[in-house]
Amino acid sequence: MPAAAIRHLDLAPLDPWAALPPAELIRAAGGLALEYDWPRSAEDPRELSEIPEVRLWTLRADAHYPWLPLLIDRASGQLTRHVAMLVPHGFSRSEGIRFAPEALELWLTHRLYQLDHWAHGHGVNCRQGLAQMAAMLGLELDASFWDQVDASGG
Repeated sequence: MPAAAIRHLDLAPLDPWAALPPAELIRAAGGLALEYDWPRSAEDPRELSEIPEVRLWTLRADAHYPWLPLLIDRASGQLTRHVAMLVPHGFSRSEGIRFAPEALELWLTHRLYQLDHWAHGHGVNCRQGLAQMAAMLGLELDASFWDQVDASGG
């Protein structure tokens, strides 16, 4: 994201993704690379998630596009960085990001239900991608996780 977009809370860099139909978004799961071009001095020890402007842009993007975490590249750590913008966490140079477990579980469960409902409403299934997203964040879904949702009719 260019610094100007971040400063102005401009979500236009995500417009090409927002224009895709839900089925294409789901097929693109894990394919979005979010790079932040935010100027920092060499002496600035903060992580991106500790920079208020970057965090605010991410919060706005996440609110407008709740499917964003499903699309963000997982292998490079970008998904973890994105979630760190949204969920309380600590950071250490030796251990990396350590989420507040209850906060991560609440956010992730909410997002799983939200995205499953969204996908179902568009006649597509994204549960495999959601399970991969959860696993990347360190939470394995029990095989029965979706049983109660399915029993309730969606």
